[in-house]
Amino acid sequence: MGKPTGFLEYERETGREIEAEERLSNFREFHLPLSPEAQQRQGARCMDCGVPFCQSGMLLNGMASGCPLHNLIPEWNDLVYRGKWELAIKRLLKTNNFPEFTSRVCPAPCEAACTSGLNGAPVSIKENENRIIELAFERGVIQPEPPKLRTGKTVAVIGSGPSGLACAAQLNRRGHLVTVFERSDRPGGLLMYGIPNMKLEKEIVNRRIHLMEAEGVQFRTGADIGKNIAAEELLEQFDAVVLCCGASSPRDLNVPGREAKGIYFAVDFLRSTTKSLLDGGLAEGSFLSAKDKNVLVIGGGDTGNDCVGTALRHGCKSITQLEMLPAPPETRSENNTWPEWPRVLKTDYGQQEAIHVFGSDPRIYCTTVHEFLADEKGWVQEAVIDRLIWEKKENGKMACVPIEGEAFSIKTELVLLAAGFLGSENYIAEAFGVERDARSNIAAQNYATNIPKVFTAGDMHRGQSLVVWAIQEGREAAAAVDTFLMGYTN
Repeated sequence: MGKPTGFLEYERETGREIEAEERLSNFREFHLPLSPEAQQRQGARCMDCGVPFCQSGMLLNGMASGCPLHNLIPEWNDLVYRGKWELAIKRLLKTNNFPEFTSRVCPAPCEAACTSGLNGAPVSIKENENRIIELAFERGVIQPEPPKLRTGKTVAVIGSGPSGLACAAQLNRRGHLVTVFERSDRPGGLLMYGIPNMKLEKEIVNRRIHLMEAEGVQFRTGADIGKNIAAEELLEQFDAVVLCCGASSPRDLNVPGREAKGIYFAVDFLRSTTKSLLDGGLAEGSFLSAKDKNVLVIGGGDTGNDCVGTALRHGCKSITQLEMLPAPPETRSENNTWPEWPRVLKTDYGQQEAIHVFGSDPRIYCTTVHEFLADEKGWVQEAVIDRLIWEKKENGKMACVPIEGEAFSIKTELVLLAAGFLGSENYIAEAFGVERDARSNIAAQNYATNIPKVFTAGDMHRGQSLVVWAIQEGREAAAAVDTFLMGYTN
């Protein structure tokens, strides 16, 4: 705990965000930290709650409640309050390999489950975490720590997203020789090309990659297993293989006119912007540009919001975001009690910026595309939109039904599909011959697939999820691999 009466004495305070007008002119992070002294007061707000739900990591009604990594949150909150930053980073790194990532992109189920949030504002856990890791880097506390002994065992990790990096870091720490294979031109996976730079600057990702390289992890980019490198080659060369390729098959939209040009998956749009930004500051113009276009984003989740923020930075003419579900309530409903994840209306940075630029929230709830219309050259020009009503069917399940006579049209020259992901790409599973479950994820028992010495972790194993779950899966898969290689794990 922090100060016994801290939650009564101090109000929740978070760092300032750069105003929308200024931050829309670039792709830099826009959240400014508190001073170390002010952050210590926030650590003082951690109360002696008896049962710290913040670190529970339970699934309640299908959603995370508390930290899936079981971070020792009350312990490092107390150390923040006391100004013992070096001890705080040691406690934080015991459970989380990459707090610099989670403290930026995690939706903070820990704060949603904070006891202080029952009758007030929760502790600013996410910002406390970020301040711990960033001060540790600034003060030189974080240094390469290669293992003192090597086991001689070799492991190939396929995919360098959060689960692959966590798995590689743990196995390397144990003394195994780890090589991470990444099909893109830069390591980082989702962290590099799936999350926009203004949410997670790529210098932060590269900083961790360089640290892992200094500790002995090898990275091979441009290595597309199953295409330019055979799966059999890895099975011959390595003692174990871990598949951490993510859930990278985007959900498509099967409606008339889908074949029109100008309709892209959100992941391709976001990737092209980040790659162009890193290659030449967007100067070479090789990215999918939203400049001067009426943009339609289909999907109301985090990826859709990222598309909104990115299109605004391109200089789009207008932005509309479709969401099939009804708008959530502004406060918890009676059947959504603490410490469940609060299913309430959230206006994220992209929507906030759209409101600033165009004067209104870009989201239209209970809608879906009925048809796309193209011009004579095949480029999308218009989308016909159905308004939906949700009805309970005979089986008791809810289903959406178009409302007759209420369809409307939207002008659009750029459509971005951000409706989620279906699972991993088929060719990876086929290359290794691993079985899949009913949800198209890789089937595994304790992270081991049906193929000897082949393991899996992350979104490829559990389906599309949070970065914090991917890190947890990577850590647990590493323990399973270590047991397989050594007969036990420490």
